Amino acid sequence: MTLRIGLVTSEFPPDHGGVETYAWQLAKALGQRPDMQITVYAPPNSAGIAAPPGITIKPVLKSCMGLDWPRLRDEPIDVWHAMSACHAWIAEKSRPTVVSVHGNDFLAPYPLTMRPALTLPGLHALRPLLWRRLRPIWQRATHKMLARALPRATAILANSRYTAEVLLKRHPACKDKTHVAWAGVDPAFFGVSREPRNKVPQLLTVSRLSEPRKNVDLVLHALAGLKDRFEFEYTVAGEGGLRPELERLADSLGLGERVRFVGRVSDSVLRNLYGSADLFALTASIVPGSHEGFGIVYLEAAASGVPSLAARLAGAAEAVAEGRSGFFVDTPDVASIREALARFLAGEIRFNADVCRDFAHGFGWKRIADVCENAYRNVPVREFRP
Repeated sequence: MTLRIGLVTSEFPPDHGGVETYAWQLAKALGQRPDMQITVYAPPNSAGIAAPPGITIKPVLKSCMGLDWPRLRDEPIDVWHAMSACHAWIAEKSRPTVVSVHGNDFLAPYPLTMRPALTLPGLHALRPLLWRRLRPIWQRATHKMLARALPRATAILANSRYTAEVLLKRHPACKDKTHVAWAGVDPAFFGVSREPRNKVPQLLTVSRLSEPRKNVDLVLHALAGLKDRFEFEYTVAGEGGLRPELERLADSLGLGERVRFVGRVSDSVLRNLYGSADLFALTASIVPGSHEGFGIVYLEAAASGVPSLAARLAGAAEAVAEGRSGFFVDTPDVASIREALARFLAGEIRFNADVCRDFAHGFGWKRIADVCENAYRNVPVREFRP
């Protein structure tokens, strides 16, 4: 039986980020299955994206239930799959619904899908203003929706054990339907060519520069304490509101030409950066309402043969295998990060590129698509009647 699956996502290419990658790669993996028909309901800015084989992309999603449900209600879909918790409201519509959760999407949900549609004449023009000015009201409404809708989902797929534990502490009624499906890594990273080792060790961070908890500033402070003892070059790939502040910090710490910020880069340039890196560094913290649910970038690094330095916190502790694909600091502070980097730069800690890649091979999108298909086929599918 061919299943018609509707993937609903407010985060999708051309935007960049963890959920965007998750939605894109999962759609590609599901689209390769001849017994599935995959439709992705994405934001309007996805209109120019070339759909992978077997996938239909409909760039119609407004990320507001009142606007989206009239558009989705009569679509010929057997099972809906919300790519993040904010779209779990579909489960309240008596439709078979699978929900993927990543951590921050249910702790501090965004977008706020319970914002009012305001479709009456005269109110349409006020929509952006009211959505922005009354944000706390829509936040509370969206949290209440999650409390109602998540227990009504057919299955909930968490991207790590940690995310599942955090979800069940907040929504214990979801216990019997929550499963760990993990996240995966793009097979293209396994083909990254390792550049001949440079005399100067190359350090790399790939991250949105919009959340202080990513701790790029702490890495800069740690490197400032090592600049007189070791040679190194540090590249930061990613964009965000913190970038100017971080660039000024690097200059003030006397790191000068040793640090470069390259902004958002293309997929091919990203693979080249991994190919020349000796160590990937991302020592993210847990803060109220936000944590590293898993960390696909750690898998990208490992698949490219690059070990990672991470904080032993949240999902990062599952995305990095100690001694195989990287090592940890227990506390993400300047002293701990500086000591860990010093050990690596001194050659006290070494990793094998093939062992890193072997670890990443365990996180293929095909296996994750298998988990999703099992969830889809173990739900009662209602007959679609247009």
